Amino acid sequence: DYQAAMDTQVAAGRVDDARWLLENFGSTNTVLELDHLEADNFVFAGTLIVHGDVRVPGQLLVGRSLQAGAGIRAGKLEVGEDIQSGGAIFCDELLQAGGAIKSAWSVEVLGHVRADELRTGWELRCSGDVDIKSSAQIDREVDVQGAMRCGKGLRAGGAIAVQGLLDVGHGIACNDHIECGNHIQAGWGIKTLGDLR
Repeated sequence: DYQAAMDTQVAAGRVDDARWLLENFGSTNTVLELDHLEADNFVFAGTLIVHGDVRVPGQLLVGRSLQAGAGIRAGKLEVGEDIQSGGAIFCDELLQAGGAIKSAWSVEVLGHVRADELRTGWELRCSGDVDIKSSAQIDREVDVQGAMRCGKGLRAGGAIAVQGLLDVGHGIACNDHIECGNHIQAGWGIKTLGDLR
């Protein structure tokens, strides 16, 4: 059990050393349950369950899954498996999951988004690139300042606005207009109820 060593390093401000341990020794089957999480930085090798909200302005690294009953706000959020939030997710630098990201409300990231699958109850706003290996379902609008890539389908309940390349392996379905500053590439087809620019 090297969790105590990581806790000591994080407390000493050596988050990169704790990251090195997590990357080299891998995740554990330990489950940590908290009512709320508020810390400058936090590294946990197992599954983290937070019944309330999560506030970590620095780095939040989780070896397995992260489940939050309310919203998540972090500087950099990296999770080995799934992220599930009962509220909104806000990240300053990076939002990354080895599995799915599911947010009951919106996802807003100033940096990049990387995941296997993405599902939001509200909108998706990203200042960087969005890279989804499988499919993305956004119940409201999509606003991406960089490029957006989906290995399978992209479905949006509102408008889709992507400033960079929009590359989707299967199809794009949109209940409003689609606006792209670069190329749009869809492996299957595009269905939109509004304009296509």
